Amino acid sequence: MFLLVFALSACKSYYESLFRTQDLEERFRGAMYFYNNGKFRKAASLFESMLFLSQGTDKEDSVQFYNALSNYRYGDYITAEANFNKFLEVFPRSAMSEEAKFLRIKCLYEGTYRWELDQVPTQKAMATIAEFMYDNPSSEYYDVCKAMMDEFGERLDRKAYESAKLYYTMKDYKSSHYALKSVLRDNSDNRYREEILYYTAMSSYKYAFNSIREKQKERYMTFIDDYYNFIGEYPRVSERKELDQMFIRAQKYVGLKGGLDSAQVAAAAEVAKIDAVTPDGAASKKNIRADRKNTKRAIKEAKKAVKEAESRSAVARKVNEETSGTQKQNQRRKERQERAEAMKIYEQAKAKAKEEKEKKQDDNKNQ
Repeated sequence: MFLLVFALSACKSYYESLFRTQDLEERFRGAMYFYNNGKFRKAASLFESMLFLSQGTDKEDSVQFYNALSNYRYGDYITAEANFNKFLEVFPRSAMSEEAKFLRIKCLYEGTYRWELDQVPTQKAMATIAEFMYDNPSSEYYDVCKAMMDEFGERLDRKAYESAKLYYTMKDYKSSHYALKSVLRDNSDNRYREEILYYTAMSSYKYAFNSIREKQKERYMTFIDDYYNFIGEYPRVSERKELDQMFIRAQKYVGLKGGLDSAQVAAAAEVAKIDAVTPDGAASKKNIRADRKNTKRAIKEAKKAVKEAESRSAVARKVNEETSGTQKQNQRRKERQERAEAMKIYEQAKAKAKEEKEKKQDDNKNQ
């Protein structure tokens, strides 16, 4: 324990003494000692203290580079990225510039977020990586940068897809259809192209199905276009069976006739079986009507409950008013009685005082 405490105190004294010395070589050796022993935070503090001291010397580029590298090693990527950027501005032709560029990219990579969050840092990192790959096509870091670009591209593609699909999840099928088509219009090579085309077709079908009758034919035609776009690119996927059945219903509704492939023929047979039990999707429509009826009934009952509550409130107010009126009448009656009694007492006292006065006058006359 004694040796450990002594070693720690000696190390601390040595670290503090390096800040007091003006000998650049000694401070640089001390900073490298801490860096090589994994004390990156202390090394960064020492290298930072040498920035002004090393200006104009042959150590200036090494001090700035290792200052940034020490911050990078202990995980302060924001400070490290700023320091690497400053190093590259001051020493663009340094032998360490390529490594500094790559480490700056690593700092930007560490500062990005998951696809659900803000992707502005991702876009900044991609721009920096693209510039590095263009300037250094034969770099040893080229393949790593390419893998980063691929990861960032997938992240941005998913962000765009999930943001558009959110409208479908919320059952806003019109907005969902528009948003999903916009994703492919902005980037036709989106990695989630299959899912986007699938949900585009599903959105247009459900939007048509829930529309008023006058609008359904036009909107089913939109679904048929989306359906052919999907199966034209992905004819053998598990989701096609569901879309095939929707296509048969939409085709039947708009009155189109045409050759069907084997998958569509199978879907038509399946739809025919379903319609034999529930013709023309009557069960689904019946459920929709039942939901609407239940909703209307709930609204009606709520309005009735409100009226009853208002009626009870009105009766209560009336009773309170009547009770209040009766109380006021009783109070006024009581006050009148008290005034009458007071007047009676006053008259009696007045009469008695008059009698006593007259009696006194008579006594005076007799005397």
